[in-house]
Amino acid sequence: MNGHDPLAAWRGNPFFLLEVSPQASRTEVERAGQRLIALLAVGSASAARYDTPLGPATRDADAVRQALATLRDPNERAIQELWAEVTPSKGIWSEPAAQPWKAALRALGWSAK
Repeated sequence: MNGHDPLAAWRGNPFFLLEVSPQASRTEVERAGQRLIALLAVGSASAARYDTPLGPATRDADAVRQALATLRDPNERAIQELWAEVTPSKGIWSEPAAQPWKAALRALGWSAK
């Protein structure tokens, strides 16, 4: 295992990192970011970790500053809002498929030769 986390960028979504809703106002986003930076500056262990729909993650003051900068750009904010909203519910990644669909290839137009 190489340790690469394919969901790291998704977990790092600025809305998750700042623990604010995608519907949060600019003021709420700034307030949350400044609160986290202050907590991280005093070494708060609880501020260093946060939960996401894709599992727990860690943050530092630099990550908070980057999240704030991303959400200050209206175009970037819109993109991050979309990614935050399409996040699947917990457990979807770990649930195995109920049954393999043996006729899937034929349904997609492939034929066995």
